[in-house]
Amino acid sequence: MKHETVHGVSIPKIGFGTWKIGGDSYPDPKRDPASLTALHTALEAGYTHFDTAEVYADGHSEELLGRTIRETNTKRESLFITTKVDPAHLQYEQVLKSCENSLRRLKLDYVDLYLIHWPPRSGTQLNDAFRALNQLVKNGKVKHLGASNFNVKLLKQAQSLSETPLLTNQVPYRLPDRAYVENGVLEYCQQNDILLTAYSPVKFRNLPVNKTLQTIAEAHAATSYQIALAWLVAQPRVITIPMSLNPQHIRENFEAAEIELSKAEFETLSKLY
Repeated sequence: MKHETVHGVSIPKIGFGTWKIGGDSYPDPKRDPASLTALHTALEAGYTHFDTAEVYADGHSEELLGRTIRETNTKRESLFITTKVDPAHLQYEQVLKSCENSLRRLKLDYVDLYLIHWPPRSGTQLNDAFRALNQLVKNGKVKHLGASNFNVKLLKQAQSLSETPLLTNQVPYRLPDRAYVENGVLEYCQQNDILLTAYSPVKFRNLPVNKTLQTIAEAHAATSYQIALAWLVAQPRVITIPMSLNPQHIRENFEAAEIELSKAEFETLSKLY
């Protein structure tokens, strides 16, 4: 697996997202068998970065991830765990409580990366949130801080409030969506040693039948989805967290990091925008 290293931290180019694990906005126990199979498969395939959030299945995704780590006797130090605080919980005490609740559900002593899931309603909330986030780092509950769905203005504000370097801004980025290119976020992250974590990286309904993708995929004995992921991870300071409940797709997503696109193939794909 290829890695990106920023601020002395090495993170896999492809991690495992857990939205839909254990439910959507609320827990759905009927999904537990498939969710646990997916998490077990991901660990067996070699994933070490797992991304979750307190709002995923109302915390049940965190519970299932923690359960899988215990059931597989996976060493904590071999994993990079990301979770997120809901923007409804950005007051000082709420942030501290949200983090404690996430750690309790995960049954972990700390998380590697803690993100503000969505931008706050006001700059005042961001000030309050970072007072708590900085304290969590000091207390050893959180190793690194980041943001999600922030524009450049908010990212700069977050940087000014964080006492440690921001590790990432997690945003929707994929073929053929260039919103976070046009708004300057990708360039700003690349120029300021902030990882852009691409979520929903293959959410393109025409992706499997796009002729350009098909041609390049055939040349690499790969799927169109793998090529879309390979295009993402070929970019500096970009990592991604695809999610799947299908064991075959989970393995294929992981293997996509090893696909080496030529310069011509990369540029051709970039023109799909």
